[in-house]
Amino acid sequence: MQQTALNLIAIGVFIITLSSLLGPILNISPVIPAATTLGIMGLATLDNLTWNGKATTLFLDLFSSPQQRQRVVHHEAGHFLVAYFLGIPVVGYTLSAWEAFKEGQPGLGGVVFDTNLLEKSADLREAPIILERFCTVWMAGIAAETIVYGNVEGGESDRENLREVLRFVGLPESVYPQKERWAYLQAKSLLEKHQKSYEALVQAMEKRASVEECLQAIGRNAQG
Repeated sequence: MQQTALNLIAIGVFIITLSSLLGPILNISPVIPAATTLGIMGLATLDNLTWNGKATTLFLDLFSSPQQRQRVVHHEAGHFLVAYFLGIPVVGYTLSAWEAFKEGQPGLGGVVFDTNLLEKSADLREAPIILERFCTVWMAGIAAETIVYGNVEGGESDRENLREVLRFVGLPESVYPQKERWAYLQAKSLLEKHQKSYEALVQAMEKRASVEECLQAIGRNAQG
């Protein structure tokens, strides 16, 4: 089950636990919170099975704090910047569940890349290099959060993207942690090297600038 659905179920469990303690004091019938909680849990399960958790994600996003939204911007800017310097075209980005929903994307937001290069590289000699570049881009959001906040709250879907492509090319699971760590360090190095461009990109994305305007912001502040 997706994490957003689990979060909503956890909220429901918390509500029914709290109501069982306060119900007698406030003279609340135990049937009301129990029915409400069961309804929330049922809807969360149905959403996960039918709509892949999109409705739950939209609902929980309504309660996101400004700090959480700011973290999303920094996370996605990490993907965007590293893709730019590794020559992977960015075709769009979203920074909220609603924006992602309108674009037909899952989650709370994301950067959309042109993956034609990766898809067409299966029989090319440079395929390993291209694969490494995409792995680095996928780990860039985690690297950005670590640099800015000192910890990571998002990125599980990024890790899964990396693992899926490693599975596709036939690498054993035993090497996944090593590949993930290598990609993370490469992304972190690029972000630290181009800190000025990264900060300019964050400011542009906060204003919902177009992809072209974001690229220009990076270019104007690039350090060679």
